[in-house]
Amino acid sequence: MEQSVAELQEQPAITIAGNSSTRAASSAAPAAAGVSPQACSTCGGAASGNGGATPPSWIYAMGNIEARFPTIAHEKEFAQVTGREKTSGQTDYQALHAVLSKAENRYLARQLGYVMTIKGLETYLLRPRDPADFSLLIEAIRPNPSPLDLDVVIGVKGPIAPPEMCNGLMVPVVAFDQVYSFDRDALLKSLAKPERISAKEFAPAAEEMLDRILHMTDNAGDQDEHRALNYLAVRYQAIYAKAAEYFAQNHSLTAVNVQSSTLSGTRKVLEVVFSYTNRNTDVVDKQFVRVDVTDEFPFLVTKLSPYYDR
Repeated sequence: MEQSVAELQEQPAITIAGNSSTRAASSAAPAAAGVSPQACSTCGGAASGNGGATPPSWIYAMGNIEARFPTIAHEKEFAQVTGREKTSGQTDYQALHAVLSKAENRYLARQLGYVMTIKGLETYLLRPRDPADFSLLIEAIRPNPSPLDLDVVIGVKGPIAPPEMCNGLMVPVVAFDQVYSFDRDALLKSLAKPERISAKEFAPAAEEMLDRILHMTDNAGDQDEHRALNYLAVRYQAIYAKAAEYFAQNHSLTAVNVQSSTLSGTRKVLEVVFSYTNRNTDVVDKQFVRVDVTDEFPFLVTKLSPYYDR
């Protein structure tokens, strides 16, 4: 018998070490500046031209956050501020982080453009729904960046940014409620290893599963199926343990499919199906998990379990 949603909510999530934040955003947080039409502070809906409400376009995206100077005036102001700081021996990234981290320079941090890139492509321009959350963006601008860095952004996608907002960059503006910043190794090390699998076998299995999700075509985190996958990648460690078990049994991960669940009614529930093919017999085993993506924050509906084609 399937467990209830309440029971599943008690399942442990992946704990990410390092540069991360678990600040809970207020449901009454004001809408971010520059996002028009403004997002509803209580339901996340955007006001429509006819006085009604249009469904929000939620995002749950994984990529990298970069700071940009919107104009040359901002760049010159930053240079003047940096000239007054003790930055000798620091790299440009370290100096940027040091300057933005100081309370007296927060005015400058609020003026910068924060761009999220996904697979190297400029995808979103980020603005916090609560001005206090500029600190999350500053934490994402690491003093010692690495190719293994990852940022997760959860929020609502708005219209295309006007050219003057960030030096001509025209991408959708995202009003975010949460940002998690960590590195790939920290995520993988936080995973609980199955008892029957050695650390030597588990590490590459977990890496491959994460890579498959990160490199899925056009995963910008704005489609329901991609939101479900990205949520599972950072919040549900069972998919990594199961992948390691199948690899140990000489199976290949041959497909990851997302489809609507028959449980969908007033809620939007998706089934994420992982297909494993035996390398000797070509027999396919499938495992699936149900995820509710109705609202801004996805959550688990049923645990990972065997899937049988209808």
